[in-house]
Amino acid sequence: MAVIRSIIRGIGAHLPARIMTNDDLAEFVETTNDWIVERTGIHQRHIAEDGETTADLGVAAARQAMIRAGIDPIDIDLIICATATPDRTFPATAVRIQSMLGITKGAAFDIQAVCSGFVYALVCADNFLKAGQSRRALVIGSETFSRILDWEDRSTCVLFGDGAGAVVLEAQPQLGDRNDRGIIASRLRSDGRFEDLLYVDGGPSSTKTVGHLRMNGREVFRHAIQKISGIIEETLLASGYAADEIDLFIPHQANKRILDGIAKKLDVPPERIIITLDKHGNTSAASIPLALNHAFEQHKLTEGKLVLLEAMGGGFTWGALLVRW
Repeated sequence: MAVIRSIIRGIGAHLPARIMTNDDLAEFVETTNDWIVERTGIHQRHIAEDGETTADLGVAAARQAMIRAGIDPIDIDLIICATATPDRTFPATAVRIQSMLGITKGAAFDIQAVCSGFVYALVCADNFLKAGQSRRALVIGSETFSRILDWEDRSTCVLFGDGAGAVVLEAQPQLGDRNDRGIIASRLRSDGRFEDLLYVDGGPSSTKTVGHLRMNGREVFRHAIQKISGIIEETLLASGYAADEIDLFIPHQANKRILDGIAKKLDVPPERIIITLDKHGNTSAASIPLALNHAFEQHKLTEGKLVLLEAMGGGFTWGALLVRW
């Protein structure tokens, strides 16, 4: 029986020009390159310049995705931007991106699920497309986390960076069998009991400030491996595929030790995992599309490949999604 699937037509990414290495960080916070690399796998991160906004990064990534998809702005009727660092409290950064791209139809809104944001946004767009409410969607993950870091806290400021990635999704009919392209299965979860393990200590209604990122790294690490492994298994069960059938695992780029732990628990060969955090650190909602773009540019995302995306972020929120390229 024919079904509608959300096909990824194009992908794009953008990183700010400014690079901050671990040695650069060591000049103003008590740390070393070896300490950071050993504990996180990160070598450098990109930092947005003054005046360079989350919308600016998102627009650059979106334009590249549309060019690669062969899609004009007039063809887009839905924009979802995953971000925890919006340009303004309101309007949504997605609306600003819509205007900057010259798009005047459809809907645009933000999703805030922190590091899980891009997976959440993809699932949301997928449901819009399958329901027939939209035809083509821009799904963007864009962050300027450098704006909310405490640059005197070495446990957090060494981890994060800025960047953006985007995909163009298009609703297309498929046969409804195991050879279908597009998004095949997804699962989302959250548990607010763990809010105080990873959060920002500010907000309009609580402190009237932006605040800084705070994290209990040890506890986040412990929960991450358990929750991500579980959601991957749920998604695979829903899809009818086994872990050894997946061609590429593209995880949220948080910490090399977390990625190694998940790979070991699921018995995933290292060559199937895309790792880019060494080049840009944890870019929250932007990290998965940045890693997707890297895989695309390395010619690893050929048609027919089964690709599994997964992430966990503050809240806690977490999720996974299986797509056939």
